[in-house]
Amino acid sequence: MPGMTGRSVRAVRTLPASGSGPDGSGRGDRRAARGRGPRAAWWAAAGAAAAGLALAAGPTASVTATSAASATTGATTVARPAVVGHVAARSMVAPVPTSTCQTLLGIACYSPLQLRSAYDMAPAYRAGYTGAGRTIVIVDSFGSPTVQHDLNVFDRQWGLPHTTVQIVRHGNVPPFDPTNDTEVGWAQETTLDVEYAHAMAPGAHLVLAETAVAETEGVEGLPEMMAVEKKLVDTGRVDVITQSFGATENTFPGVSHGDDSSLTSLRYAFVDAARHGTTVLASSGDSGATDSTWSGKLYPYRVNSWPSSDPLVTSVGGTQLHLDDAGVRTSPDTVWHDAYGAGGGGQSVVFGRPGYQRGVGSVVAGHRGTPDISMSAAVDGGVWVYYSFLGTASPWHIFGGTSESSPVLSGVVAVADQAAARRLGQLDPLLYTLARTPASGARAGIVDVTWGNNSFGGVTGYRARRGYDLASGLGTLDVARFVSAVAPHAHIRP
Repeated sequence: MPGMTGRSVRAVRTLPASGSGPDGSGRGDRRAARGRGPRAAWWAAAGAAAAGLALAAGPTASVTATSAASATTGATTVARPAVVGHVAARSMVAPVPTSTCQTLLGIACYSPLQLRSAYDMAPAYRAGYTGAGRTIVIVDSFGSPTVQHDLNVFDRQWGLPHTTVQIVRHGNVPPFDPTNDTEVGWAQETTLDVEYAHAMAPGAHLVLAETAVAETEGVEGLPEMMAVEKKLVDTGRVDVITQSFGATENTFPGVSHGDDSSLTSLRYAFVDAARHGTTVLASSGDSGATDSTWSGKLYPYRVNSWPSSDPLVTSVGGTQLHLDDAGVRTSPDTVWHDAYGAGGGGQSVVFGRPGYQRGVGSVVAGHRGTPDISMSAAVDGGVWVYYSFLGTASPWHIFGGTSESSPVLSGVVAVADQAAARRLGQLDPLLYTLARTPASGARAGIVDVTWGNNSFGGVTGYRARRGYDLASGLGTLDVARFVSAVAPHAHIRP
């Protein structure tokens, strides 16, 4: 195939959530949640605390793998970047149109401009709302040594405005080792996160928080990530946090025996974010209704992942867009489910149903259900990403996974915050209120996804249906309508 020098499969996953009580725990329904088996699992990745009061943000990284089962193993909780194992990254010397991708590669590929068109961002941009004055924090282990250079090239390719990524390093972040698959994976994850948060909110300030420890299922990595998130939130300057990583709830020590303390002790950053009005997002995962065990294999039954399952986090699931070369939909969005992965979703075994999900109790029962909302994540419909940390011979790659959907939504939130002249804060209560009826949801830009399922890895998942479901959540967004609904004074004309 002309211009193609290689191909690989990678996966990125993330888990968001939110809650009902002062700490979002949904404790009133906790016992019911414990009485049922695990429902959905995500892959997770780790970050760490920043020095002083600095803020940082960066691009996505992913670990090269052929499947979820080939991920790194360990005897403890393992959190991985949400691109590991399920994202097709096909390197090329330059981006090509969707129709060419379909002919040469057998999958669709999209530019950031096509995503902006598909999500109806133009009315907000025309009104002057680009996320200006807002700060997005991106948390990734290790980061990328070429993140600023790569974003500059990405911006020139698509005509996006320049921005400077502020980097905050926590701990002794090692020099980049191109032979280390873990560091390469995180560099890919970092690049994806940075480029697509910026593409959706070109006026926002990006802070990349790099940590020195890779996540190991809640034992290492996640504590550092939570520490750096709290430190940055405490500066008072963080509007939204995006997390493209997660760890299966069942892999946290003690959870399978009814002791959730190893997981719940990490929630302090989200409690702090809620107090400050900071929106927290997380990828729902890339293995449908299952996810990884300690050994890297998939559970043979339904499980869920944290932080996506946390009631104080908005869980961002995955859809497949069907677009032409101009970014116009050729058919409605469907649940992401292709040969590479499926959007994470299911019921938590740790958290009970939060108050904002009371209206969808017939679906989630007594559990916290995920995802809450879904954005583009399919590999067959992946996005173009530029990185040069492995050389410049073939620097353009196609990525998918919910590691894409979370930073995309972070940009939308930054735009909405600017238009509303305030922080939206914990997003879930707002989303579920807007979607209380089909008519109110449609007016507010919540677009129901009614087709597809998230079965994967031999585990039967959930089907999309009218209204809320455990495959796509409430659906997806028409951004112009959504921003108009949360900021009626902004005079945005969808």
